[in-house]
Amino acid sequence: MQLVDIGANLTHESFRHDFDAVLQRAQAHGVVQMVVTGASHVGSDHALELARRHPDMLYATAGVHPHHAVDYNDVTDAHLRELARMPEVRAVGETGLDYHRNYSPRDVQLEVFERQLRIAADVGKPLFLHQRDAHHDFFALLKRYRDKVPAVVVHCFTDTHEALGDYLALDCHIGITGWICDERRGTHLREFVREIPTDRLLIETDAPYLLPRSVRPQPSHRRNEPMYLRHICEEIARDRGEPVEATAANSTAAARAFFGL
Repeated sequence: MQLVDIGANLTHESFRHDFDAVLQRAQAHGVVQMVVTGASHVGSDHALELARRHPDMLYATAGVHPHHAVDYNDVTDAHLRELARMPEVRAVGETGLDYHRNYSPRDVQLEVFERQLRIAADVGKPLFLHQRDAHHDFFALLKRYRDKVPAVVVHCFTDTHEALGDYLALDCHIGITGWICDERRGTHLREFVREIPTDRLLIETDAPYLLPRSVRPQPSHRRNEPMYLRHICEEIARDRGEPVEATAANSTAAARAFFGL
């Protein structure tokens, strides 16, 4: 069984002391390729550096998360355009809107999101997107650019059945994380994850965040890492009513087609 983790924040400081061991554990659990999320100017540089150090195993995205939108300027935009043209960078993002935290003003988030949509359109790369509590504005802006970019994944999908339908209608891919394993807030995903077409379902850990709550035993450090992608895949397969081998094979094929791995 081979798996692809389409969203792992391996630039996070919690991985610095045992990075090589993290990769080894991932491979031991069938996770053969990982896409390292770039979520800031510096973070995107670091993601590219990791991808270059581990060719054919790690790939990168380049973008600025809405939390950091307030730091975006013309220098950042020019730099992201340069990064997006690198062969190791397979998508523009993580970008989008986050009205849950509002770490950046909403009008700034909208402006920065659109600037990164333009980058993806100009360089012809897929989009790796974040949306939380902002579906209306997010969807309205995404619709204007959807036909200008080759592919879109709504990463770490946690939203409603209605939102899922909107994204599928735009031919978006859907990224499912260990959120689905959370009995407090992820049970709604279990009810409709089977509605995601096999060629649109991507799976991810969002490590080091969102450690699946159903993992036993729970690690004392509470850090998520790519090795747990297999557990997430098993949970999704159960909810979709299909063999885990089918979920793994289909999501891996979809991820490789999406990112050109």
